[in-house]
Amino acid sequence: MIKGIIFDFDGTIIDTETAWYTAFNEAYGAHGVDLTLEQYSTCIGTSLHSFNPYEYLMTDLNLPIDKQEFRTAVQLRHSKLMELETMRSGIQYYLDSARTAGLKIGLATSSSTEWVEKYLDQLGIREYFDCIRTSDHVVNVKPDPELYIQALSCLGLKPEEAVAIEDSPNGSKAAAAAGMHCVVIPNEITSFLEFDAPHLKTDDLSHLDFEQVLSRRCFEEAVV
Repeated sequence: MIKGIIFDFDGTIIDTETAWYTAFNEAYGAHGVDLTLEQYSTCIGTSLHSFNPYEYLMTDLNLPIDKQEFRTAVQLRHSKLMELETMRSGIQYYLDSARTAGLKIGLATSSSTEWVEKYLDQLGIREYFDCIRTSDHVVNVKPDPELYIQALSCLGLKPEEAVAIEDSPNGSKAAAAAGMHCVVIPNEITSFLEFDAPHLKTDDLSHLDFEQVLSRRCFEEAVV
């Protein structure tokens, strides 16, 4: 029986990722450079170590751009785009259902605590979470399972007693590596990416019966 649910944040609870890609793509375009989704996707759901979109134009293409001005412009554009974003469909339903069922609710994200708390407060859902683990709590972020392992320990749950809710390949890999079942709800950006970790996929969390998730029946026919 499932006793807890652990949510990813960026792209899962609220679609921050589409806004980031749009902001970066516009900034790159202003310098005559096309930022492909394939290139950008390497930093979705993880750290920026493999590809840093803030620095690529300067470090790899050697364009004469002020790094701080570029970063500030992208962040301001992202903030503007995020004013139009709301919580993704089905998230509130699952939060309320989990609370009613007496489940433990956690959050495991590769983003910083400051970033996450800003939007949790904005969405008014901070009080739902019994445990929050962010990049500030671990050495390695997703796809490393450390975030999920810490969240499980914090909630007092075994891997088989919890379900992860994710949107990205890196996130689903982390959940699988931690020994958890995973429901994947891709957003506009991550829907184009390939997932190679076992998961159950749906385009809208409200389309997935909560009771079936609790019983784990819906995972019996899950495919990669």
